[in-house]
Amino acid sequence: MATFHYSGSTFYYNDQPVTIISGAIHYFRVVPEYWRDRLLKLKACGLNTVETYVPWNLHEPQKGEFCFEGIADIVRFIELAAELELYVIVRPSPYICAEWEFGGLPYWLLFDPDMRLRCYHQPFLDHVDAYYDVLLPKLKPLLCTEGGPIIALQIENEYGSYGNDKRYLNHLKESMISRGMDVLLFTSDGPEDAMLQGGMVPGVLATVNFGSRTKEAFDKLLEYQPDAPVMCMEYWNGWFDHWGEEHHTRSAEDAAHVLDEILSLNGSVNFYMFHGGTNFGFYNGANAHSLDAYEPTITSYDYDSPLNESGEPTEKYFAIREVISKYVDLGPCELPSPIPKKAYGKLQMMEQASLKANLDRISAPIASAYPETMEKLGQAYGFIHYSTYISGPRPKDELVIQDVRDRAQVYLNGQLAATLDRINPDVKLEFGVPNEGLHVSILVENLGRINYGPFMRECKGITEGVRFGRQFLSEWTMHPLPLTDLTGLNFEGLSEQTEPSFFRATLVVDEPSDTFLSLEGWTKGVVFINGFNLGRYWNIGPQKTLYVPGPLLKQGDNEIMIFELHGTSDAAVTFLDQPNIG
Repeated sequence: MATFHYSGSTFYYNDQPVTIISGAIHYFRVVPEYWRDRLLKLKACGLNTVETYVPWNLHEPQKGEFCFEGIADIVRFIELAAELELYVIVRPSPYICAEWEFGGLPYWLLFDPDMRLRCYHQPFLDHVDAYYDVLLPKLKPLLCTEGGPIIALQIENEYGSYGNDKRYLNHLKESMISRGMDVLLFTSDGPEDAMLQGGMVPGVLATVNFGSRTKEAFDKLLEYQPDAPVMCMEYWNGWFDHWGEEHHTRSAEDAAHVLDEILSLNGSVNFYMFHGGTNFGFYNGANAHSLDAYEPTITSYDYDSPLNESGEPTEKYFAIREVISKYVDLGPCELPSPIPKKAYGKLQMMEQASLKANLDRISAPIASAYPETMEKLGQAYGFIHYSTYISGPRPKDELVIQDVRDRAQVYLNGQLAATLDRINPDVKLEFGVPNEGLHVSILVENLGRINYGPFMRECKGITEGVRFGRQFLSEWTMHPLPLTDLTGLNFEGLSEQTEPSFFRATLVVDEPSDTFLSLEGWTKGVVFINGFNLGRYWNIGPQKTLYVPGPLLKQGDNEIMIFELHGTSDAAVTFLDQPNIG
């Protein structure tokens, strides 16, 4: 058994002074087969601690249905860290931000139209406590007080950037204590007055998050907490990307310099991120600085971190190791063997299945007087197909989707008429209706729920209704498309694509290795490898390849399936041995 605590400006582990040099690795962004590799590389860099968030929506995808297997096996991840003699910091807050879908909150919270998030709202607290009743008993045997590696737990995440409900924060604190979480509890906030005032909790260690101006940040923390160690819980040594932006990078020299500042001031540190990994499936989040400024995050979470998306050490890795060696006797850098990368070459798609022809094969239709949201239909992620009929004749007028969340492809009598989305809100669709009327179908994509800020509480799909001019349209047929079961698709030969379609081919592999899927010539969609949702691609960049971890492949035949929303100039993909993320 062990204790981790602080006295004055120093942390102690079993009464021995310790500086925490930690790195964030999210188990849920790395295939389990690579957890040990990434942890070994973290330790070889001179770090003594690994930190991870815990995404509630991964572990309780539907109310009362829990998952702690495969990529969600947090216990195994922590046990691996213990085997490598690493300390572990866990951030199991109900909310994690993390550029993760809905900040880690489960979509089903929005079943209740009166739900209030991240505050002392009893229905929300009841859901949190029910989740903690399952999660925290799994963590308790792993606490340092029980002989495990967990030295600290976070009670909420950057709460001062969101609210100032101290009754809520204290409820979370007591929820952990009452369930036996007898290790150091902490909060993390930006080093600003309002954020620290809103996020700090009596009896809980406050830490700060920043990427530069170290002394200024620590001085602000000391104003509020003068008799405790200073720690940067999120040292932003890189950054994330949105679709349509440039890829963010930060020089190794600059990142190493700020680390040196932190350690020279006797600070502890947690790299955010040390290894970013991948937003597999539909788990990417989004930002929105206003209701009209929506920015979805890309599939890669490389983050320009010391270990890149595929786990390889970068120039930044060795630069920060050199800084750490000034403060810790590291010895030689003993890295595990590099993971093989392979270019499997070009693969021609062999089969095609149009969405329109297969709607009823992969989704049960739902009739309604008005379009419903994903949440109302019990759907977490993916797409919804809406269809109705407008009688004619009618003069030219505007079709208004009120309001679309997030991207709608509108078809009139089966022909694409416009793409309406919140990224380009100025696009409008106007048309007249002939005597015989028009069939209208709308394919709406959930591009990721907002993970940060005041606009998180939003539903996906068509949230209000669809108007032609002033008149709301009724008599809708809806097909939920979470794309979790595509076994019903009926594939045929390739044809000229004029509507959303699935493409399929078989990749024959002699030796499964990491590879990078190039979708040059494709427009926008989702890729599945042997049924695993690899994530989204989009030709607006910056990301041009998708990372395919070797464990997703198998020796022999591998099914490659692509759901393309628009069209491709060449129905083929290429597997490369190098990434291109912008």
